[in-house]
Amino acid sequence: MRINKKIGFGRQILLVILLVMFCVFLSSCSKKTKEVYRVGIMYGIDFLADTVDGFKAEMTELGYVEGDNIIYDIQKTNCDSAKEQRILERFVANEVDLIFAFPTEAALAAKAATQGTDIPVLFATSFIEGFDLVESVRNPGGHITGVQYPSRDIAIKSLETLLEVAPQAKRILLPYMKGYPTVPHQLEVLRPASASLGITLVELPVTSAADIEADLQARAQSADLGIDAIMHIAEPVAVLPDVTAVISEFVAEHKMAYHGTGGKCIFILTIDPIQVGKQSATLADKILKGTLPGTIPVVSAEPVLTINYKVAQELGVKVPEGLLSRADRIIR
Repeated sequence: MRINKKIGFGRQILLVILLVMFCVFLSSCSKKTKEVYRVGIMYGIDFLADTVDGFKAEMTELGYVEGDNIIYDIQKTNCDSAKEQRILERFVANEVDLIFAFPTEAALAAKAATQGTDIPVLFATSFIEGFDLVESVRNPGGHITGVQYPSRDIAIKSLETLLEVAPQAKRILLPYMKGYPTVPHQLEVLRPASASLGITLVELPVTSAADIEADLQARAQSADLGIDAIMHIAEPVAVLPDVTAVISEFVAEHKMAYHGTGGKCIFILTIDPIQVGKQSATLADKILKGTLPGTIPVVSAEPVLTINYKVAQELGVKVPEGLLSRADRIIR
């Protein structure tokens, strides 16, 4: 009886050892077969670089740990189309699990480069109107979805905010890149809105900062400037440093309200790249988990209002308390 008990106890120990070894083996196999996602990120301009930080931060929150279960290949193009093409060819050759591209031009290039493949494309800060990027907001179609820039909404809100800052303004200079596809869609809403408010939009189609500088110099030499404020809409000219510098010098000299992307702007109404990156990560998570991109509705970036109170004081412009209370950020 004692011998049998000893044999039974020995078998139990042996069984425990075998179970432990089996669990270790399974764990080892699991680690070896763990899926590692590869994401190619391509962006065009420094102005939107923080989108990458927001994207990676939110991906980490969603359980994607860089170097463990996800690898990023991050490339900046400076809007060089030839460089975009080389980068995208490499992404496609490497069969990445997702291409994250922004803004609009980079997204369009990514869509074209992945035709005939099943590589999903995620875009951000991209224009929908005027571009063949998606079939519709609700059903993007194909293998693409993303976060759009709500250009029409922001254009109207920018006009309304500018009139709060400068209620006496009746003539607003509106410089924009000549022939850029998204411009007509913004003008479609701005023209009737300004007319109903008794505002004259002084439209200035340009191809460079030099065009704007020439226009402003001519106005400065005239007895009547012909404008009371300056406003940008969403298009490439608005983010050119040379343009910001030229207009900032003009508004500083003439104590005029200015809405743009920096410099002597009293306010900036645009998107927050970090938040857009986080929104994009939520979509990326769905894609990597198997949802077809073309079935995921496009989402819109949320406008963010920054008031540069310091610049307003320099220009002698009083910012209404109600506007200050609505600001997401105030620079003092």
